[in-house]
Amino acid sequence: MTRKILALFLLGAALSSPIERLGAQTVLHESAANQNGFSEQRLSRVDNVIRQYIDSGWIKGAVGFIAHDGAIVYDKAFGINNSQTGSKMNADNIFRIASQTKAITSVAVMTLFEEGKFLLDDPISKYIPAFAHPQVLDSFNEKDSSYTTKPATREITIRDLLTHTSGLDYAQIGSHKMKAIYAKAGIEAGFIDRKKLLATDIDKLGKLPLVVNPGEKFTYSLSVDVLGRLVEIASGMPLNEYFQKRIFEPLGMQDTYFDLPQSKANRLVLTYTENPKTHALIPWSDHTFPGIDINYPLKKYGYYAGGAGLVSTIKDYAIFLQMLLNGGIYNNQRILSRRSVQLMTEDQLGNIPFKDDTFGLGFEITTEKGSKKVGVSEGSFSWGGFFGTTYWADPKEKIVALLFIQQWPLSHGDLHDKFRALVYQALQ
Repeated sequence: MTRKILALFLLGAALSSPIERLGAQTVLHESAANQNGFSEQRLSRVDNVIRQYIDSGWIKGAVGFIAHDGAIVYDKAFGINNSQTGSKMNADNIFRIASQTKAITSVAVMTLFEEGKFLLDDPISKYIPAFAHPQVLDSFNEKDSSYTTKPATREITIRDLLTHTSGLDYAQIGSHKMKAIYAKAGIEAGFIDRKKLLATDIDKLGKLPLVVNPGEKFTYSLSVDVLGRLVEIASGMPLNEYFQKRIFEPLGMQDTYFDLPQSKANRLVLTYTENPKTHALIPWSDHTFPGIDINYPLKKYGYYAGGAGLVSTIKDYAIFLQMLLNGGIYNNQRILSRRSVQLMTEDQLGNIPFKDDTFGLGFEITTEKGSKKVGVSEGSFSWGGFFGTTYWADPKEKIVALLFIQQWPLSHGDLHDKFRALVYQALQ
């Protein structure tokens, strides 16, 4: 190879995207931190901070995980899993990952997009007719939750749903007015306490007003629940079966479910809440959050929501993230094309504000401004879950990192940002 050709080759490699440069066959494996770009001594600071939060009574337990270019440099459990039995937290404990379900649904959507089942800018009403001719909330009566509407400026697209710019809101945790409207219609988030079907609720949702016009604003919402129904329609399978066949089995995610098998129930982490007066941690009860049965993973209610409801281990979810870092492939199983992963992990909001960062197709994306907060690299993609789980993947540093807690509310949620900072201070 001539010097000129070699120089061009090296330039091309330097300019290619981080996703493109990562090794396509990187598989998670155990390895010593000092041999894989991390300081074991500095990683011990993660231990110290997590133990401090446990000793202070702010959390009961946690599991932390860090992989660097596939090498697992940190995989530790702290504290207790179940205060009622006294069992310790283990790295293979199973957590309610709540909104971390959204990323898996988004990947499922992109697998069907790759098969030509739909285009991202198709109106969702083409596949779910209940969403035709959307209306936007105009006035709201506080006394009886009645309302008036006006026509939306356009239809909701699949891309709008992937970016939470659909104009939908969130049941139980969204804006005051829309929570009331959804409650009156029987619309709920994914932690239901009785049998019902996603198809029924999504058809109901399609007839309710939007809070803003599609494409106007980022509004965290039931958008991904709608996408879960889209997956069912486009694939001809229930969402749980599609996940199992197209994502979990190929990747070897053996502990990720909507319906947790009874044989693994003893690994499900007890969920905690805070005493509203003393803030002391107590086990979740039926009165903690109306409408939520915290044992939903064991009840087989049959409601497979795209936006919430899965349980998983930290290792299973790390495999999922490593697949994305690899450009859509893991252990010789291709889930997505490299280009689809790039679409998912690049800015899709344009001029629509989103804190200091931006949003792709299913993920928050760290911007240059956002990277200055605690050191997470620009281009990293992330999200978390209602019960205290969080994750990010960093294509530049080839890092997969997760911290799983099982608690709501989490008054000392700054632990998540401290964990992020501690990961990067340990890089050599």
